[in-house]
Amino acid sequence: MKAIRIHALGGPEVLQYEDVVLPDLQPHEVRVKHHAIGVNYLDVYFRMGLYPATSGLPFTPGSEGAGEIIALGSGISEFKLGDRVAYGTAFGAYAQERNIDPRLLVKLPDTISYDIGAAMMLKGLTAHYLLHETFKVKKGDTILVHAAAGGVGLLLCQWGKAIGANVIGTVGSPEKAVMAKKAGAHHVIQYDTEDFVARVAEITDGKKCDVVYDGVGKTTFMRSLDCLRMRGLMVSYGNASGPVEPFNPGILSGKGSLYLTRPTLFSYTSTRKELVENSDALMKAISSGILDIPVHSRVPLAQAADAHRALEARATTGATVLIP
Repeated sequence: MKAIRIHALGGPEVLQYEDVVLPDLQPHEVRVKHHAIGVNYLDVYFRMGLYPATSGLPFTPGSEGAGEIIALGSGISEFKLGDRVAYGTAFGAYAQERNIDPRLLVKLPDTISYDIGAAMMLKGLTAHYLLHETFKVKKGDTILVHAAAGGVGLLLCQWGKAIGANVIGTVGSPEKAVMAKKAGAHHVIQYDTEDFVARVAEITDGKKCDVVYDGVGKTTFMRSLDCLRMRGLMVSYGNASGPVEPFNPGILSGKGSLYLTRPTLFSYTSTRKELVENSDALMKAISSGILDIPVHSRVPLAQAADAHRALEARATTGATVLIP
């Protein structure tokens, strides 16, 4: 079978499309044939070495996929052959097939396509924990969503609006502003032509935000602190522009006794119970129409490097999936 392999850290060119032989299936594993594979900025971090792959080099990147079970280990009882499944926290997704621990899988209903299944897990579960666990957003709260037209950003806008929050989004182009507005952002700020700190103060009549969701990182982090009300929460959950530079935590006290957290999805799906419950909540939101998972780009697995180039150039909106 074919898979993407990384033999040296670096740019998109290190993503090599190669023949790979899967190891024998272990009793506690199942084999999944992928129909779609999710692409996330997390994959870029591993490709560049910002996050080290525990397996060392070479490795197959990717954490998200959807497909069908084509083989079962002898000790498997929860799943059967032909089951439609999806996952979002299992490293090694950029492949036509893979062996996987079934504790990382959830069953995918017939009403949800493989494309959406591959696009919904990491981004959707991230949006779930950000809005419902890291900060329990309630009706009337004001939230600031950076990269509001991105994969997670669009879901935060939709879900935040459904909760009843006042959603402010930042984007990088007029086209993305239209998308964020359509997704549910009540106010959209184009950060390359507007001062988002000043605009947040204007929009909120100086009250500022209860929480900031920042997946951009270095270029937005420090100024985002100025968008928070006293004792507001800064949620730094990504590094699309680079990692946040070290800073004196005393800055938080000077800006109003602010809170800061750097969460990851893995900490919110560390048990089977958490994974299943949060996935059920996500699929319910999709089935009820609260969430629309926008898959705007479908790229052949062999062209994964092109998908990464587009992602890093911020030329994408919504989700990108690789098709094996």
